[in-house]
Amino acid sequence: MNYIETHAHIYSSKFDSDRDQIVQDIRDAGIERVYMPNVDVETIPAMLACEEKYPGLCIPMMGLHPCDVKEDFRKQLEVMEDWLKKRQFAAVGEIGLDLYWDKTFFEQQKEALRIQIGWAKEMNLPIVLHCRDSIDETIAIVKEELNGSLKGIFHCFNGTLDQAKQIIDMGFLLGIGGVATFKNGGLDQVIPEISIQHLVLETDAPYLAPVPHRGKRNSPAFLPIIAEKIGDYLQLSKEEVALRTKENALNLFREIKS
Repeated sequence: MNYIETHAHIYSSKFDSDRDQIVQDIRDAGIERVYMPNVDVETIPAMLACEEKYPGLCIPMMGLHPCDVKEDFRKQLEVMEDWLKKRQFAAVGEIGLDLYWDKTFFEQQKEALRIQIGWAKEMNLPIVLHCRDSIDETIAIVKEELNGSLKGIFHCFNGTLDQAKQIIDMGFLLGIGGVATFKNGGLDQVIPEISIQHLVLETDAPYLAPVPHRGKRNSPAFLPIIAEKIGDYLQLSKEEVALRTKENALNLFREIKS
């Protein structure tokens, strides 16, 4: 089986001590690609170093995470826009809104999100959206920005069936990760009502490890656990989940050319 990991911070310092072993584990687990969302200006060098060291496996995106939107967000966006103009990235991400950690810069988060969606439309790139405690607010902005070609992923989806249907109606995919394995994660009420054609797999490593690894460092090598759980919900084999979600991911992301 070949899986596509659509969201993992494999460049994180949490992997610095054993990244080569983690990458071997990833390959051994049948993970064909790992799409890496950027966080801020400071994470760009580490992300691109991973791409260089593990070519064909680690694929970068470019964007400003909402939790890193501060007073200087426009300066950070200038740097990121420059990167997007001088080389290819798979997507604009990880971008979005976050009302869980800090609401201080929420208006700036919305401005940064709209600016980055503008890049995606201009460059014909998908967007990868962070929407922690802000799914409705994120849906509202994306609906306003739709232009017939804007596509992407609502990363780490853990919302309601109604929210899922709104996202699907906009032509977006749902990124399903470790929360699907949590006893009270709520996705047991949502995933059975959704076709596999609207889902992609992710881990958000090193965060949100699936059961039975919950509370420990996450890894893309755990992706088959998530695929198996989705298969249980949809009455599909793990192999079918791997194949269909791979197709969904590759149809969304632009190929990175050397």
